[in-house]
Amino acid sequence: MANSSQPISPKSVDTNSDLTVIGGKNYWTNQAFTWFAYIFAAITILTLFWMTWIIFKQAQPAIAKFGFSFLSGIDWDTGNDSFGALPYIYGTLVTSVIALLFSFPIGVAVALITSENFLPPSIRTGFAFIVELIASIPSVIVGLWGINVFIPAILPIQQGLFKLFNWIPLFNTDPTGFNMLTAGIVLAIMILPTLAAISRDVLLVVPKELRSASMALGATRWETIFRVLLPTAFSGIISATMLGLGRALGETLAVTMVIGNSSQISASLLAPAYTIPSVLANEFAEAVSDLHRGALTYLALILFALTLLINIAANLLVQWFGVKTK
Repeated sequence: MANSSQPISPKSVDTNSDLTVIGGKNYWTNQAFTWFAYIFAAITILTLFWMTWIIFKQAQPAIAKFGFSFLSGIDWDTGNDSFGALPYIYGTLVTSVIALLFSFPIGVAVALITSENFLPPSIRTGFAFIVELIASIPSVIVGLWGINVFIPAILPIQQGLFKLFNWIPLFNTDPTGFNMLTAGIVLAIMILPTLAAISRDVLLVVPKELRSASMALGATRWETIFRVLLPTAFSGIISATMLGLGRALGETLAVTMVIGNSSQISASLLAPAYTIPSVLANEFAEAVSDLHRGALTYLALILFALTLLINIAANLLVQWFGVKTK
């Protein structure tokens, strides 16, 4: 019987199948792939910085004249070259928050229904397909649907909110249907497929052993979901939420068609408003003066910074939750 402890001869090693062999052709293939990955990652980062630099340069006229006071300014007078970003920042953030408040619980619920055994597999697959199909609808179609179908349907509800709760600042504007609440719900519909699909994929890759172990210890299905599955998939769900929020912040046509396009700041969700993408779409092609174009580009730079800050905050939240759960 051959001695199992006998060292293997170098000639017996197949350098074509062992990816760890130094000097084999697979080693050089792996090295080439690694360098390609580094190169494309570097190109992505450089492209990001290049775009930022171009936007920053084009915003210089407004940055030089207004500085940080542009962030708190409320006037937007193209005739007198007076510009302020606060109404547009406010409208962008409020509509995005409304969209998250509606889409997050519904998206997670859809992800749970389509990933757990609540329904037969054929129904789960069809339900997931229908939800993901919403993501392929062009935003202009969603906007037209919002004007012709959604606003007439939701206007009586908004009028009821105004009549019952007009003593609350959130509902003290007589609604016309074109307002921040309508825009937020339309945005929620648009980002729902992204949030639901990615959350579903994250829940599907949670090890089945965790489900089995939890239920074997006496936990109910809902206890397993809330105490095991959702905490395990938390980082992936947060990533899905951030992707959805990124689309909500940058959505243009659908929001422009239903938000009312008013540059006034109001605490009421039933009041019309304006978002950064909407004002860029409406005014950039008609901007004549360098200062006007600079102010619009400054708004684009602010939107870029908002998206970056939100993603940084999401990463910090995931890291904090990971440390806390250890």
